[in-house]
Order: sequence, then structure tokens, then C-alpha cells
Amino acid sequence: MSSDLDFESVVARHYEPLYQFAFSLTRSEADSCDLTQQTFYVWAKKGHQLREVSKVKTWLFTTLYREFLESRRRRMRFPHFELDQVDSELPSVTPTLVNRLDAAQALQALTQVDEVYQAPLSLFYLDDCSYRDIAEILGVPLGTVKSRLSRGVAQLQRCLAVAATSADRPNKGRNE
Repeated sequence: MSSDLDFESVVARHYEPLYQFAFSLTRSEADSCDLTQQTFYVWAKKGHQLREVSKVKTWLFTTLYREFLESRRRRMRFPHFELDQVDSELPSVTPTLVNRLDAAQALQALTQVDEVYQAPLSLFYLDDCSYRDIAEILGVPLGTVKSRLSRGVAQLQRCLAVAATSADRPNKGRNE
């Protein structure tokens, strides 16, 4: 195994972005740690089979995403119900509103975007992956990545607008 594919150097180089991607998928520190650890476990067992050093990042992200899907399938033994979202006319997000939002609010808004859009948004904006890398990681065509990013950004903007406008409203019913 070359020094570029040395286990410790791969972990040092890719741990943080993988953990961030896992957290964007699971929204749980424990689950994110488990997914990241499982990904590196698989790398330790099968990483020697990778022939191109340039594909390490894509291989790791793909493995993490597959591990996430597998863990989710295992948890689907129990039915999962989601509340219907109320459709309403939402104001657009202005640069002023965006400047008032902090990173925690942005990540919270990302959790409210439909699941199908969360992974592409996280990979593109948080992990700086290219469209091609995202397509390879998620196992979908390039056009699907582009449409999911476009629709995901639209949903994210609506979520951010709701967060920003609700932060502007005073609390009603409070006795002062």
C-alpha cells in the first residue's frame, strides 16, 4: 500500500469531512461517529483494493452513504410517520436575513429539507464535492444531482425564510 493510501494518513485527511457528511445525514453525534468509524473499518478491510489514489475521497463518501442507507433500512422495521407540512406562501430570503442567520440555524434548516435533497446539498456545500463526485457517491445520474441540488436549494431558501421571519416576530402571549 502506498504512503498516500496509508490508513493513518487517510483517516487524518478525511475524518472531519466524512464526520460532517455523516452528521448532515443522521443529525446525531453518536450515529455520525458510528458511521464514520464503520466507513474507516470498511476502508481498513477493503481499501487495499482501490487502484487509483485520486478516488479515495469518492470511495469513502460512497461507502459512508451506503452504510447510512443500510443502517436506515435496519431501522425501518418500525413504521415511520411524518407530519404533513402546511403549504403556504413564504417570503423570499434576502441577503439581510441570511446575514442574521448563524451556522446552527442553517444546519437546522438543512434538516427540514426533504431527505432526498439533504445528501446532495451537504456534499456540494459542506464537503465541496463536484457534481460528478456526488453522482458517483449517491449512485445517481449527473442530471439527477443537478435537479436535486436545484430543488433542495429552493426548499432550503423557504426553510431559511421561515426561520428568519419567525425570529423577527415577538413572542405572543407572554406576560411582561
